[in-house]
This record gives sequence, structure tokens and C-alpha cells, in this order.
Amino acid sequence: MMLRWPKDYSDSKGIKIMELKVLAEDKVEKHESLIVRPRIKVWMARTITIVVLWTSLVQLVALAELLGPSFLKGMPHCFSNPVVGNFLTPAKVVLPPKRVYRNNGYLLVSCNGGLNQMRAAICDMVAIARHLNVTLVVPELDKASFWADSSDFKDIFDVDHFITSLRDEVRIIKQLPPRVKRRVEQGLFYSMPPISWSNISYYEKQVLPLLLKYKVVHINRTDARLANNGLPNEIQKLRCRVNFNSLRFTSQVEELGRRIVKVLREKGPFLALHLRYEMDMLAFSGCAHGCDSKEEEELTRMRYAYPGWKEKVINSEVKRKDGLCPLTPEETTLLLTALGIDHNVQIYIAAGEIYGGEKRMESLLAQFPNLVKKETLLEPSELTYFHNHSSQMAAVDYLVSLETDIFIPTYDGNMAKVVEGHRRFLGFKKTILPDRRLLVDLMDQYSNGLLSWDEFSTSVKEAHAYRMGSPKTRVIIPDKPKEEDYFYANPQECLQLLDEPFKST
Repeated sequence: MMLRWPKDYSDSKGIKIMELKVLAEDKVEKHESLIVRPRIKVWMARTITIVVLWTSLVQLVALAELLGPSFLKGMPHCFSNPVVGNFLTPAKVVLPPKRVYRNNGYLLVSCNGGLNQMRAAICDMVAIARHLNVTLVVPELDKASFWADSSDFKDIFDVDHFITSLRDEVRIIKQLPPRVKRRVEQGLFYSMPPISWSNISYYEKQVLPLLLKYKVVHINRTDARLANNGLPNEIQKLRCRVNFNSLRFTSQVEELGRRIVKVLREKGPFLALHLRYEMDMLAFSGCAHGCDSKEEEELTRMRYAYPGWKEKVINSEVKRKDGLCPLTPEETTLLLTALGIDHNVQIYIAAGEIYGGEKRMESLLAQFPNLVKKETLLEPSELTYFHNHSSQMAAVDYLVSLETDIFIPTYDGNMAKVVEGHRRFLGFKKTILPDRRLLVDLMDQYSNGLLSWDEFSTSVKEAHAYRMGSPKTRVIIPDKPKEEDYFYANPQECLQLLDEPFKST
């Protein structure tokens, strides 16, 4: 029943209070003892009514979705789930189930070396932790090397993805539990550098007993601590899984890599040249071919300044003839020209600062004018975040090197090997691997007039016809694991033949 206020009850001061009494005969009359005050304003009543109606309607729609009554099937589009909505909804991440096992202890890891040496080591440490049934603490990265990079694991790699993607294999934590951490702070743990190129049985017999005794073992050097060959197939495949799936770079690093590749792709094909001719590389290897006497002295002083660089007295020319030196920019120019590389192709320099600067790059630039690097492709502001973080810069070069049409390293260091293996995994993408020992001999003959250009070029092409990153069996040398083909350069246990459909993990 709706009640209306008669106009007679309004005056200049507002609406007078009405005295009402509802009789059984539906009559309304004044009553002195009953006073009803209109507490709810009209607009508020309407709002409440709309909310109630809308709530009821939503519940009806939800019920229709559940039971599917026919009278709601023709409701307007706004109440249905359009197909396009599926693309806007983020895909649900399905995590692998946690592996349940008896924990034999905690493994602390301090990696040493550059980015790619540490990358391979992390893969090894995950495989070792899995085999020994221990909990792995997120590895600590080297901050004391020549590059003095302060980056932590989380600054380079997506740490949450690393942990969750491997939860069905090994338990990985960001830091020790408080109780265990206090034991470590009191020195109640065991620290050791494992023997290089060890088989998994070494860790079963030597490291596992220490874990059971001390509960925490700290591996303080991680380079090449696991053998290339003679390991169970499941360990080899786990190393690959970590390398190709779990070690994902941070979003900042990946975004910068994508941006560089996009800029390059817009201009056509490109070649990534890992020109390993930085000052630290030359000082460490003792290679000074093409340097003047002042530069040779500078490189020697640097080598003696680092105690970890054990070899001090080095004959540069002997090392070069043995193929143990990185190619110089001048030698690289001869190689690219002899291989028939288009002189107008974009060449991305995936390396740090070249020793000798622009002067040493003159011959390469003269023959291949489209030389580019991060600093020339991007604005300075885009690289500000990465300044003084060589490992993060190396990560960007790594991503670009994976996407390039051709990858050519001038030295078989860690980046060259790991990128080679990753490109094999991506479908045997072309990677030209220079035979430096043969090349320097051919180059010397050409420089001395003993070979014509055509003879030199033909010899170079023939020598590298089967050094393009195509499928091959990893070389095994019994009792000489250091001289074997490197597992991460050719992880054949994880690769598919070219005639098989490629599947990514």
C-alpha cells in the first residue's frame, strides 16, 4: 500500500510529522500515541531496490550457467561468455607436483667465473642435488671475478620460475631455514671445492657422507665439476631441462633482448659475432698477436695482477699457432670475407669493449660497414639499468645470439660453447665454429704470398663445411675428460635429429 502526503500537511518549515494508525479495515486515521518518522530518503530507497534486483538477476544468471534453463539461453551477450574472453584470461599455470623425498641435507653453492660458466655450473648443481636427495639453496653468483659484477641470481634469472619449474625434481629454497642458518653462522658446516670432471659416483661416495654428517655442505667452486660423459641418461636430461627451460632470464633482460632483435630484424638478416677480443681475455690467455710493445706490457701486468690466473710466462706466438688464441679483428675480417659473408649484412658484436678500440676495428669496419652493437641500436637511457653489470649485458648478448641467422664465435670460450649447444637444441641453427689452428696457418700462408686469394678462400670454405653446428656425436676421450667435447656445446642426449619433429621443453 502506498501512502501519499497530502499537500495540506506541508508548510514553509517542511513536512509536518504525521500520526498514523492502520486499522483492520485498511483505514488510516490519526493516533496520538503512534508516531512514524520517515527515516529512509527516497533516493536511498531506490538505490537499495536496484541493488537487490541486480543481485537477484546475477544469481539467476549464475544458476542458469549451472543448470542451463532454456529461458536464460537467449539472454543478451553481456551475460554470456564470448569466445574472445578466453584470450583475455591468463592461461592457468600448471605447476609440476612437488617431489617428496627424505631430505639428506642442504647444498650451498658459490659459482665462479662469467655468466655462461656459472650457467652451466648451476645446471650441474641441480643435477647433483637431485641425485643426492638434498635441498638446494639458490646459488650465489661470483662477485669477485675480473668483471666485479654485483648482480645476484635474481638480477639475472627469474628465480621464482627456477624454483617452481623444478619442484618435481629437487627442492630449491631462497635461503636456509632459520635454525639451519644459525648452525652455518656458527661454522657447523663443511666447505669444499669438488674435483673437476667428476662422475656422479664421486658425489655419492665423497659428498653425500659429508651431507649426512654436517647437514650443510658448501661447494665453493662450481666450474666443470661434473663429467661430460658416463652419466645416467636422466642426469643428462635434467641438465638440459635446467639449461633450456628453468634458467629463464628476468623480464628486463628478455625485454631488452627482444627489442634489439626487433630492430635488427626490421632491417633484414643479421649475423652475431662473438668477437672475444677484450682486454681480460687477452691477458688471461697471453695472446698478444697484433699488439704493440706497450699493449703487450699492459696485458702482462694484468695477468700478474690476478693470482687466480696461474699461467704467467706465455709465448703468444706459440699459443696462436696451436689455435689457443682468439682471432684478432683483422683475422676475423679475413675469415668472414673468405667464407663469402655478404659485406652489407648486419653484424652484431656480441662482446664487451674491444681491446684497442676503434683502431683495431678499422679493417673489419672497412669490409663490413654495418657493424652494430647494443650501444648503437638503443638509446643510452635504455641501457642505464644494465651499466656496470657485465653479466646482465652478457645475458642480453646471449639472447640475441640465439636469435641470429648465423652465430660465429672467434674463441671457444664458455659463451661460445653454451650458445652453440643452445642453438643445436633450437633445431641446429647455423653456428660457424672456426678451426683456429688451421686458419692461422692458412692466413700466414696467404699473408706471405704462398696462397692466392682464391686458394685461401676455397681452403677456408672446405675446412668449415662441416663446422656449422650440424648434428654430430660428442667426442669421448677416456681418462681425459677435459679434452673431450663439452657437454653443453653438444648435449646430444637431449637433441632430436633433423628429420624428427622438433619438440621444445
